[in-house]
Amino acid sequence: MLRKPIGVVLILLLLGACSKEVISHFATFEKPADFPEPVYHFASNEITEEKFELGRKLFYEPRLSRDNTISCASCHIQSSGFTQHGHDVSHGIDDRLGSRNSPPVMNLAWSPTYFWDGGVFDLDLQPIAPILNVVEMDEKLENVLNKLRAHPDYPGLFKKAFGTDEISSDRFLKALSQYMLMLVSDQSKYDSVMRKQGPSFTDDEAAGYTLFIQNCSSCHKEPLFTDYSFRNNGIGIGANNDKGRYLVTLNELDLYKFKVPSLRNLSYTSPYMHDGRFISLEAVLEQYALHVQATPNLDNALQQNGKLGISLNSTEQKQIISFLKTLNDKNFITNKRFAEP
Repeated sequence: MLRKPIGVVLILLLLGACSKEVISHFATFEKPADFPEPVYHFASNEITEEKFELGRKLFYEPRLSRDNTISCASCHIQSSGFTQHGHDVSHGIDDRLGSRNSPPVMNLAWSPTYFWDGGVFDLDLQPIAPILNVVEMDEKLENVLNKLRAHPDYPGLFKKAFGTDEISSDRFLKALSQYMLMLVSDQSKYDSVMRKQGPSFTDDEAAGYTLFIQNCSSCHKEPLFTDYSFRNNGIGIGANNDKGRYLVTLNELDLYKFKVPSLRNLSYTSPYMHDGRFISLEAVLEQYALHVQATPNLDNALQQNGKLGISLNSTEQKQIISFLKTLNDKNFITNKRFAEP
């Protein structure tokens, strides 16, 4: 029997160790050091590589819809920051139109509620809503499970992930959560600057950051760039008269309030607002500077000293946009671990 040289053996051992480290890293949720503690209940859904891979396959699976044409990824496209870029409202089965813009699937481990109105409070329950919704997937959960049971691959994948080939709603939903939980965006230029890992802000970016802190950070709190609250931002009632958070609480104080969205990856996620009414960031900032409406429940931050909106001139608006572009995370939208398997 030939013996390998000691140097070769050491290299092979190191490669083996590196391989295990990569697998471990791939399979484990890691909180960025400067992020707050997540709110998701990881104790009841421990992240494993097998469950993540199952969840990834399910996220791209069109069998979740009635006619097997619409998957989660149909409205949450990776290259668009996991939104449906270019559509003001979501397009579902039979090309039916929803009433709201598809929100990004990103940093969900920190979100206490889901959807623009916060109608779901547990990520493990979130997929049920689009599956049942007649303009999204228009399917029944049991039908989805039966299609997965009849598929040649899924029983084996569930066995690999959970120990047996049982395909239950609990396992199905937990696997989807595993994939979505791993969609963490924290590799933007902003993150590098804050961690002192790379180039500094340009003059315009630095000026924009200062303006952002002064005018926007009370709602869009760093580092996630949302405080997850529900607010009326004075854009007025849309064409579909969406009443927002009120539809969940039936409290008139919640009329036309919507969740504060994260500002990460804005260059990939146009259009903006809950109904996708603004195509560009320039239009968004012009709205806040000049067109905020004195609607009932208007957020206090937008009515200070007897004035509506946020007083920003054109130069200041451009500087804020320069800063906002530092929140783009190219790694997030190109990372192959998140792509269709």
